[in-house]
Amino acid sequence: MSKYTDPVCKLCRREGEKLFLKGQRCYTPKCAFERRGFPPGDHGRDAQFRRKRISDYSRQLREKQKARRVYSVTEKQFRRYYREALSKRGVTGENLLQLLERRLDNVVFRLGFAESRAHARTLVSHGHFSVNGRRTDVPSMIVRQGDVLEVRAGSRTRAYFKDLPAAAESRTVPRWLERDVKGLSGRMVQVPERTDIDASLHEQLIVEFYSR
Repeated sequence: MSKYTDPVCKLCRREGEKLFLKGQRCYTPKCAFERRGFPPGDHGRDAQFRRKRISDYSRQLREKQKARRVYSVTEKQFRRYYREALSKRGVTGENLLQLLERRLDNVVFRLGFAESRAHARTLVSHGHFSVNGRRTDVPSMIVRQGDVLEVRAGSRTRAYFKDLPAAAESRTVPRWLERDVKGLSGRMVQVPERTDIDASLHEQLIVEFYSR
């Protein structure tokens, strides 16, 4: 599977807004977007002053790319999620965002057990979490309503997880999840609604992109 290995701050600069890909660093003056809020490349600085008509296709493409980058998924994965969302009842765009939100790495991030989705992906890949009592190392696993997620007993002795309760306490949890900070566990109590998902994403543009 392809993996993005370049600096992720370039992705925020390319999309023209913060995507919060590096956790707490994005809230500090060290954030690259704060220091260089123009597109990367030799002519990036000039682009912010250049007036250019943006086509419908460009808006749709940029929105699709932004969603991919926020959830750290490949184009192949994203297309698969779109086809699955299209086959479900309801609004396709909302179905798509719900599937992305229910990925295991995103749930770990939303519970406050990781600083970013990339960090959560690494923790899951290394087998530090179990779902319904079974060890899993698949970040793309779709969590279902009622599923219980917890840090495995063998991982709780590590320094990161020993300090995690204090760090996680300050992070808010969306209403579709329940968290036991001391027990280092969480549960999905309901499927996330559109109001629970990032409001900066315009899913209709993504649907229009794939409907061409």
